Amino acid sequence: MLITHDTRCALDAVVDLVNTAPEDDTAQDTLADVAALADFVRRNDISDVGVLSELDLSAVRKVREKFARVFAAPDARVAAGLINELVAAAGTTPRLTDHDGYDWHVHYFAPGASVADHLAADCGMALAFFVVAGEQERLRRCEAPDCRRAFVDLSRNRSRRYCDSRTCGNRLHVAAYRARRKEAAG
Repeated sequence: MLITHDTRCALDAVVDLVNTAPEDDTAQDTLADVAALADFVRRNDISDVGVLSELDLSAVRKVREKFARVFAAPDARVAAGLINELVAAAGTTPRLTDHDGYDWHVHYFAPGASVADHLAADCGMALAFFVVAGEQERLRRCEAPDCRRAFVDLSRNRSRRYCDSRTCGNRLHVAAYRARRKEAAG
């Protein structure tokens, strides 16, 4: 599956957005205020965003919840329905652009769109490409018992299980190794 630069950026942004939500009732929402939203926008290099407000924050949180439901969708039909809702509500307006040193690419949001509509359109279309390609199962949640972070499995054989192999994956592998050593010694 060919993933263009703009699609990869949108995938990174949607994963980052979904992962700002608290994983449980004890965790804190890392998209807590307008300053956190501004940090998110900067971190993900989201273009054409004006002055952010509480209305933007509220709208982005609603979009985030819908994206989280896409990652939890049991099948492609459910994922497609959710993505269709996001993209349609955003008033998707595909257009070619070249800006900020990037070659030609497609923006799916209308000029002047809110940050929530921008995310819904561009990130929704990036996820749509996976559903269309029959690759919806690549939209995953970390399998570590104490982590439910979202990620897109871009491995060649669809074998990625953890959001980060250096943290979650390594922690579980070390725990399994210690358990085997304890059992062998015991």
